[in-house]
Amino acid sequence: MMDFSPNHYERAFENWLLDNRIQYVAVDEHKRTAFGHSDIKSFDFLLYPPGGKTVIAELKGRTFKGASLAKLTGFECWVTAEDVDGLTKWQQVFGEDHQALFVFAYKIENIDVDFDGIDVFDFDQIRYLFFCIRLDDYRKFMKRRSPRWQTVTLPAGRFRDCAVHINEFLL
Repeated sequence: MMDFSPNHYERAFENWLLDNRIQYVAVDEHKRTAFGHSDIKSFDFLLYPPGGKTVIAELKGRTFKGASLAKLTGFECWVTAEDVDGLTKWQQVFGEDHQALFVFAYKIENIDVDFDGIDVFDFDQIRYLFFCIRLDDYRKFMKRRSPRWQTVTLPAGRFRDCAVHINEFLL
């Protein structure tokens, strides 16, 4: 893989896609006019999972500082209102044969974490977890996080209800 990704979360995710043979297109935000909708915030990836709908994915990098995944607590899942609006508009542009979702890439901070049987991805000496949340679920349950920063989030219980490990969603 050629390393054009601006951050380690995107590089890790692209390598996970390659390792799992998921076809994808990484979207260069600077070239979003190629889609003909330069007024809409761009997404990060188009994913082509085997046997499923094409996925419009917005990747969000976060840090997990917990010691266990047993109850899926301690996961930040905030996004900007612009992220939600942009994905919603792209879903409308691409139509029903596409599925919009947020992919949360969590960098694992602690060395000794009980992963409770959940697969992790090691890349460049860092451990990552990837969880997906469908845009429709996110929109249904999101709550305002910061009016000043125009961010929204899911309450912890809703995150646990809606988050799906990437293996379950794409493989």
